[in-house]
Order: sequence, then C-alpha cells, then structure tokens
Amino acid sequence: MDRRNFIQSTMMGMIAVGMPISFSSCNSSTKKTSSVGSGLKLSFKPYDLKLCHAFNLAKSSRTHTPDVLVQIECDGIIGYGEASMPPYLGETTESVCQFLSNLDLGQFKDPFRLEDILAYVDSTAPDNRAAKASVDIALHDLLGKIMGQPWYKIWGLNPENAPSTSFTIGIDTAEVVRQKVEETKPYNVIKVKMGLDNDKELVEIIRSATDKPICVDANQGWSDKEKALEMIEWLYDKNVLFVEQPMPKEMIEETAWLRERSQLPIIADEFMQRLPDVKRAAEAYDGINIKLMKSTGMHEAYQMAVLARALGMKVMVGCMTETSCAVSAAAQLSPLADWADLDGNLLISNDCFDGMKIVEGRITLPDRPGIGVLPL
Repeated sequence: MDRRNFIQSTMMGMIAVGMPISFSSCNSSTKKTSSVGSGLKLSFKPYDLKLCHAFNLAKSSRTHTPDVLVQIECDGIIGYGEASMPPYLGETTESVCQFLSNLDLGQFKDPFRLEDILAYVDSTAPDNRAAKASVDIALHDLLGKIMGQPWYKIWGLNPENAPSTSFTIGIDTAEVVRQKVEETKPYNVIKVKMGLDNDKELVEIIRSATDKPICVDANQGWSDKEKALEMIEWLYDKNVLFVEQPMPKEMIEETAWLRERSQLPIIADEFMQRLPDVKRAAEAYDGINIKLMKSTGMHEAYQMAVLARALGMKVMVGCMTETSCAVSAAAQLSPLADWADLDGNLLISNDCFDGMKIVEGRITLPDRPGIGVLPL
C-alpha cells in the first residue's frame, strides 16, 4: 500500500471509531504512564476481579483474581489490554505493575512496528507472561482501531467458524454443582473441573440433569497413569469431548503412554506456555489449549494455533478469569479453534467492558475494530 492509500485508510479507520484525526507523533499526555519518550503512552491500574462463585480446582480455591487494566494511547486513540493473575501463574499485581513501570514505549512513535515493540517488551525481563500479554492485547486493539478492522478480519478468519464456548463448573458440593448445572442452560458445552475423589459423582450429577457434551479438565489431578486410563474409559460413554491436562505437566512419558491408549483426545493446558512448547506437546498430547496470559498475548497465540494445525493437532482457545477485554481478544482467534473455553468474563460480577457475546451458546464476535471492546 502506498503512503496516500495508507493515510486514507487510516483516516477512515479513525472516523469509524470516532477518534480525532491527527498525523503528528504520538504525544498525548497520559496519567500513570511508564513511557518517557514522545511516542506510545502506556498507563495501567490494578483491578480486582470478583468471582460469582468460589472457583475450586483440584489443588486450590479462590473467590477473586487480581488483575491489571492497561491502556496504550497514540494520537487520542486508545487500545485496551489486561493482565489476569491466577495464583498458579506466579505473577502478582506488584510484579505486573513493576514490569510495566520499567517499560519505555515512548521510544516507539510508529505503533505498526509490532515485531520490534513486542520483541522489546519480551526482552525486558524473563517470564512475566501476563504482564507482557497486557501490552500485546492493548497494542493489537490500538492497531485494529487505526486500521478500522477487527483482528479476525485482519487475520482473514471467518467469524461463522467460531465454536460454542464451554461453561465451567468447578469442584464443589453436590448441591452447588446442581445449582451450577442450572446456570449452564444457555450454553451448549459444559466444562467440568476434576481431579479429586468425587470426580464420578460430579459427572453423574450433571448427567442426571443434562446430556450436553462435557469437557473434562483434571488440572493435573491424576498422578497414576493406570487410574487415569480407567477414568477416561469410564468417561468415554458419558458424552465427553476430551480430557484436558489429566496428569502433572512433568509426567510427559506417562502422558504419552496414556494418549496411546485413550479413547478420548488428551489436551495440554498447564504443559503449554509459549510457542516452543507446541512441538514438545505434539509428543504426548492430541491438542493444545492456548491462553493469552501464558502465550504473552495475541501475536504469539496466533503463531501457536497455526503451528499446531500444521502438526495435525487439535486447537482449543481458553482463558483465565478475565474481563471481556482479554476474553474478546482471545475470541478473535476462535475461528481457528476446534473448541473454546471463553467464559472467564461470565464468572465475574464486575466486568468493566462490553465485548464478545455468547448467542445460543456460540461465540459471536462484534464487528468493531481492534479486539472489539468498549469500556463500561
């Protein structure tokens, strides 16, 4: 595209999102900014996500999730992102804010230098994947708004291929599980957290109320491969789609043994972090669950999905407990996925964004530029 056409398309994109048009450098002032130059402006603030129910897993339980909301601004256009920090990720509000404070995005005056910007962010410190994801998401939102297009269109994806999302039922008492089954009525797929002694009881309770497909997530809760296989054989006749992370992520050989014998697909979750893990996962798993808070954001998540497809693997797009900001960002990838678990925004009582919707159980992507969210 020549400069004239680029400027014209940029103007149309700005008009589409109601932003002021300016061709000056990104020099808008922002509160709590960590950028000291005259380029992109980064600002952020902590936000506590309040869960509608206690979120019970095989090895933990919580009633809230710490979160940090992020903005990147350029010439009056704002991109939104977030970092969600469930305890097992090892990040905290303090670590994320410290990481973001150390960034100098002001050195970048052209937001389209995506590779350079994200390489700089990634090289600033090891790990900090959720913190990095917050910048990545905000940058993608900003670029999409400048171009006036949602990312599923930029990637050339068909929104009609977006799958149904599962709705999660955590480990709980029989009474609470029955209540949660009632809450799954608007959804086509149920996700069940397992990994304790009452696994079969949970499934039986659900099956007494509905025959909807179930996704099983053991969260590394089965450490004996023989017992894991026995459980999978029992689940096979219960209309189960797959089993996610049945064994501890370190037990690669045992998981490979299980996959060879399993009648259900085995999907990697805790095992999966970033792009290099995809090829390793192919040795022991049938598919991968991609989460933006682990992949460092949309840029690498897209690469992971493409590589997994090239390796003949199944693809699932998941999330943490998040607002509609990060969930809608992940949903941009959903047309590439076989399955989706994008209900993190539905599990909280204080969502501060309007974004992707679930219509008749299926993911519906808004025709809005960027990641498709509006602040509430």
